[in-house]
Amino acid sequence: MRVLLVCHYFPPHVGGIERVVRDEATRLVQQGHEVVVLTSGERTGVETVDGVRVVRVAAWNIAERKAGVPFPLFSPSLAFQALRWAGWADVIHVHDCFYLSSWTAGLASVLRRRPMVLTQHVAMVDHPSAAVQTVQKLVYGTAGRMLLRRARNVFTLNGHVTEFVTLLGAAPEKVEVLANGVDGEFYRPSSGAQERALIRKRFGLPLDRVLVLYVGRLVPKKGIDLVLEAADPAYDVVVVGTGDERAVREVQARPAVHHLGGRPADEVAQLYRACDVFALPSTGEGFPLVIQEAMSSGMPVVTSDDPAYAPYGLEQAGVALIRRDAEALRTALVTMAADEAERERLSKQAASYAEERFSWGRHVETLLRRYRAVARSTR
Repeated sequence: MRVLLVCHYFPPHVGGIERVVRDEATRLVQQGHEVVVLTSGERTGVETVDGVRVVRVAAWNIAERKAGVPFPLFSPSLAFQALRWAGWADVIHVHDCFYLSSWTAGLASVLRRRPMVLTQHVAMVDHPSAAVQTVQKLVYGTAGRMLLRRARNVFTLNGHVTEFVTLLGAAPEKVEVLANGVDGEFYRPSSGAQERALIRKRFGLPLDRVLVLYVGRLVPKKGIDLVLEAADPAYDVVVVGTGDERAVREVQARPAVHHLGGRPADEVAQLYRACDVFALPSTGEGFPLVIQEAMSSGMPVVTSDDPAYAPYGLEQAGVALIRRDAEALRTALVTMAADEAERERLSKQAASYAEERFSWGRHVETLLRRYRAVARSTR
């Protein structure tokens, strides 16, 4: 099949959606399908990455730099590229209905008479800015609603997002919960103390401290403010992620906090193996990919007790689901920092659960089944 994947960003830009699209694309190519990814870039151009043709359209990222909102403003050539590649494709797969790239691809699917499916990763996201909240409501209530109604299938990550898309007009019979996969060979547990020590030395991290790892953008939605507020003498915090200048300064000013900035996937995988506990007190997300990666890497995980996680039974994996505040986070982290044997038990439990439940093979098999069905129905 010829598949057009559409997303607002793509690696090396750091983010969960970006990694999902990359993994979907490479696995589809490995199975003999042709894949084009339409996305943003500093300049317009085409490159081939692991057999995937990546078409980048020049975009301005002022919203991300100034407000921490990943919303690239594309150049007008986006319309031309969307029409061109929609005409080439058997099926168009749009990731999230919030972005200009998604709306343009949706229009191209109509004009080129190609079937479109959509993955909605999140519902409304809490944000301290009233302006951002207002824009979210306007976008989802207009362009987002039209895209969801147009899509032949809508994939979500949990019941919360399913409820959100059906309220916006997606037909319930077209909505399906589909967990992201994780590469268990790439995100694997540490081989032991020697490997952990070598990685810590490589990144300039202390060898004699319990390390709590945070991976994500430096924005309130992800809970970086709570991670910093929950600081305690029992552990150091390692922060992997980027944000605006103010957020970066705040992280770098904290004692016993090691800010490593944005890192490529191979280095993040090493840091999962080097640190002791993973913390992500986020809100308004589907099922953050970094939680799956951390579990696959054998990390005990502390995250918010979000009802959206219910379908995944994370308590069976030993994940600590806590009230979303700094005191609850600190209590959970201090408890884990004090008990090495318990951390080891939770590590094995998390890795075993991830291996059993988070399969990219199962994920791509479902995609192909849906792709073929919608392609047949439009002939």
